[in-house]
Amino acid sequence: MHIHRSADEFVVHAPAKVNLFFEVLGKRDDGYHEIETLMCPIDLYDTLYFQEEPNGQLELTCGRVSGRHDVQDGEIPQGPENLVWRAVDSLRRRAGVTSGARLRLVKRIPAAAGLGGGSSDAAAALMLANLGWNLNWSPQQLHGLAAELGSDVPFFLLGRPAVCRGRGELVDEVAGIGPLHLVLVRPPAGLATAAVYGACRPAACPNPLTPLLEALERGDLRASGRLLFNRLQPAAESLSPWIERLRREFEGTDCLGHGMSGSGTSYYGLCRHARHARRIARRLAANGRGSVFVVRSCR
Repeated sequence: MHIHRSADEFVVHAPAKVNLFFEVLGKRDDGYHEIETLMCPIDLYDTLYFQEEPNGQLELTCGRVSGRHDVQDGEIPQGPENLVWRAVDSLRRRAGVTSGARLRLVKRIPAAAGLGGGSSDAAAALMLANLGWNLNWSPQQLHGLAAELGSDVPFFLLGRPAVCRGRGELVDEVAGIGPLHLVLVRPPAGLATAAVYGACRPAACPNPLTPLLEALERGDLRASGRLLFNRLQPAAESLSPWIERLRREFEGTDCLGHGMSGSGTSYYGLCRHARHARRIARRLAANGRGSVFVVRSCR
């Protein structure tokens, strides 16, 4: 994540992610699902500001960017129901901190979209609070707390392409993947993650991840496009008509490959380069399928 510091404030840009591969291996005794997924951060960011508050209070204000620059306040939870607030409060209690914090969150990542915005914000909050309160917690210590907050939060602490296993909290960095150019669509309706998992049937014979990893590491984008996979996509298609609409829309493009991110409803296409992505994005935007973004994988 990109962290900046002014005289009395820390600022971080928290990225979204896409899942290039997602396999569901089975349901665990704790109610979660055992998964194997390849995730990449992308350059679509929320922004979080942190300022230490000596009076011990935690204050969070939130807004969503509605246009190029306008921020609408008051439409996002601003108390303990927000994962940013819970992350900072959990770290404060675990570390015995008496100071508080004034936090401001500016949202650009769509919600209920399979892009991990809430988890990324929580990871950003842990990083900023660790710096702002001068705690000097190690990455391993933060990872343990991140895993308690949510399955994707540890991935965002790493901030690099990674294979995630377990319920998502076991994170192994993947080196050697070059920049990827993507066009991303978030349709007008979202989906609840629990509902998608509830409708998904784990694989009797799981898809292997290795062929996709090998194709990406040798820079073979055409082969990579053919190997994109998401076990949750058929379940999401059964719950929302938007997934099938977007799949058919992307099938009519010359993307190298396409698929749903996470539990949906965002859908992406892998492109040859940025110009290719911009051309496809213009076409999709003209068809009114939702919010369209041209993004690149990032570190």
